[in-house]
Amino acid sequence: MGVSFFVLINTMKTLDLHGITHINVENKVINFILMNETPLKIITGDSFTMRKIVFRILEEHGFEYYPEFYTNYGAFIIRDKTI
Repeated sequence: MGVSFFVLINTMKTLDLHGITHINVENKVINFILMNETPLKIITGDSFTMRKIVFRILEEHGFEYYPEFYTNYGAFIIRDKTI
């Protein structure tokens, strides 16, 4: 099981928000989550404001999220709640 999880993590689509201004995040995240199948990864970095914006969007669209690793709260795995 460990190998298949590793392959899944390395092949999932990723949106890296480093260098994106807070004002431009909403459209990028909405397009990313609605145009791709889960699981997905979104890299927010350490910005509290960036995470807050991303979490609000994910919750509004019915997605759940959790840290990629519990030692790194700058990257999150996104899943559809209905699956």
